[in-house]
Amino acid sequence: MAGMERYIEWVTHFPLLSAAAQFGLLGTLGEILSCSIIRRHASLPGNWLQIVFKILAWALLGIVIKYGFAGMKGFTRALLDHQMLPAICATGFGWAVAVSVLTNTFFGPQMMFFHRLEDNFIMQEWNFTGLTRAWWTLLWFWIPAHTITFSLPIEYQIGLAAVWSVVLGLILGLAKGRPSTTAS
Repeated sequence: MAGMERYIEWVTHFPLLSAAAQFGLLGTLGEILSCSIIRRHASLPGNWLQIVFKILAWALLGIVIKYGFAGMKGFTRALLDHQMLPAICATGFGWAVAVSVLTNTFFGPQMMFFHRLEDNFIMQEWNFTGLTRAWWTLLWFWIPAHTITFSLPIEYQIGLAAVWSVVLGLILGLAKGRPSTTAS
């Protein structure tokens, strides 16, 4: 239990640093796992310098997400205050669904585009292939995942969001790494 207490103390006292560290580590890990699954051997999605920059890009994204979560909760609260959302969205599971849907509708696409720009800069290419497919993950993955995330106490939300990036990396790696069953 002492470990969880230390974790809560860390994320409470250092919210931006902890968001950056968690996403820097876990977001990059998700990319490495996805790349390794697709290539069918342990592999990095770039050279060592690019990996360092990817860690920094994921860390910056963690800070952006920390601010985004706070802002989208305020946005959701404002919509409730103006009776623009049903009362069921005010607490509990309804709150978690509302924040998740609004976050992934209004914040998610821009955040993903920003992250693609970061990656293009790091990899020194101008590639937006797959961005539309990434946006679809907002519906089938991120809304359900963040509904769980926003059901938890605030101290665990950024950490779980970072873990979800590893889970999505695994899912996408497995989906891309599957041998095609259709004739070419």
